[in-house]
This record gives sequence, structure tokens and C-alpha cells, in this order.
Amino acid sequence: MDEVFKALADTSRRRLLDSLNARNGQSLRELCAGLDMARQSVSKHLAVLEAANLVTTVWRGREKLHYLNAEPINAIAERWINRYDRERVSALADLKRALEEKPMGNHEFVYTTYINTTPERLWQALTDPAFTRRYWGLAFDTDWRAGSPMAWEMGGMNLADPEQVVVESEPHRRLAYTWHSLTPEWAEASGVGDEVFAKIAGERRSKVTFELEPVGPLVKLTVVHGDFDADSTVREMVGQGWPAILSNLKTLLETGATLPQPEPAGQGG
Repeated sequence: MDEVFKALADTSRRRLLDSLNARNGQSLRELCAGLDMARQSVSKHLAVLEAANLVTTVWRGREKLHYLNAEPINAIAERWINRYDRERVSALADLKRALEEKPMGNHEFVYTTYINTTPERLWQALTDPAFTRRYWGLAFDTDWRAGSPMAWEMGGMNLADPEQVVVESEPHRRLAYTWHSLTPEWAEASGVGDEVFAKIAGERRSKVTFELEPVGPLVKLTVVHGDFDADSTVREMVGQGWPAILSNLKTLLETGATLPQPEPAGQGG
């Protein structure tokens, strides 16, 4: 947490975060041009922000894109904002809300966290119903092979659809699958009103990807949820749900316990 406060203390680094908050998923070239800063300076500041986990990167072909990461801001909010006078930390509170509630420029949701576990254990937590039911409140019925169908079991519902498939599967390294179908039954169980459901029912199906990377005794988990329509309502919903789900996952793997259970269907999209 000291690294986060140190990174936020520098004006230039805050400008970089502001730029990403306005338009997420920028390349180094775009950040340099938008802030009129030298490439070397931007690279150095980004290295500090990445070390503090305030910025995470995703490769798109040969291009490295930078995303503002909500995880350390959420950690600060949980430890400080919820304990002390919110008026004194309103800037952090505003940033936390912006990260969780508003899609920023690029329509993808990107979130990185570091978990004190092994790739094997984390993979099990992402795929084994005995784990997913504990921190997410749902289970998957699939053999986890690329191209295989997968049914989602949540809240007593079985959401099966030919377009719900495993897209990529490299055990202990990378997993991707298409998001569940948005049915009237799911909407009713999740408390989604008719007006909202009418909007999301017409949206295209999204996809979520998990990347697992060992970093010393930790595993870096990067979640990329994308393929959304512009101004997607589903994007707003998953943006609110993922931080709670991933915090619960991290807590379970590191302590054996879970946080108060999030609402998996409504929050998770």
C-alpha cells in the first residue's frame, strides 16, 4: 500500500492516471502525445504505476495497451475510506466510484490483482464448482476444453446455450469463455427491471479472459472482460460485479474464508 501512496504523490503520475481514466487502453505513444511528455519520462512513470498495480497492461498484437487498475484503489477504500472520515479522502472515493461504475473510453473491463497462491490452485479456483460456489455463488458444467459448451448454474437456474462456450484453455496459464445468456428468468431472479432487461437483451454476447502469471510467491491474475457494444449496460453491470467477486476469490485463497457473498447473477452480469 505504501507503493500506491508513493505513486499517487507525483503530479505527473496523477496526470497519467487522469488520462487513462478519461480514455482507457492507451498505448505509450498515445499517452505521450496526449500529455505532451517525453517518451522516456512517461515510461519511467508508468513503471512506477505498474509496480504499484495502479496500471496494468494488455498486449494486442504488437501493441502494449495501458489500463487503469481498480484493485489497489479498492483496497485503500476498504482499509481507509470505510474506516475514517470520507470527506477527507473524497478524491479517492470519487476515483473508486469512477473505476467501478463508469466504462472509461475503451469498452473492455480490465482488472489485475496479485494473489498469494500457486497457478495450479488459482486455476482450480476458477474452474472447480467446489470453489466457484463459495466465492461466486455459481458453478460451471463443462470439461474446460477449447470449443466445449458450458452451462452456468446460478441461483437454482441452469443457463445453457449453444453460444456459451470455452474459447481458450491453457491450464494454469490462460482461460477464456463467453458470458452467460441474459434470459428473462435470470433477470427476474437478479432483480433486473423490464426496462433494463429490454436494453441488455439486445446486446451482443461478451467474453471474459483470465491470464495467470507467476510472480515470485504470488500469481498475477489479470481479468479482461470485453466484446461489448458501445455504451453497453452489461459492461456497467460487470464493472460493478467483478471487483467484489475477485476480492472474494483472493480472500478465499489466502485465508480459507470468504467475504460477504456478492449477488452473482445481478452483479456479475
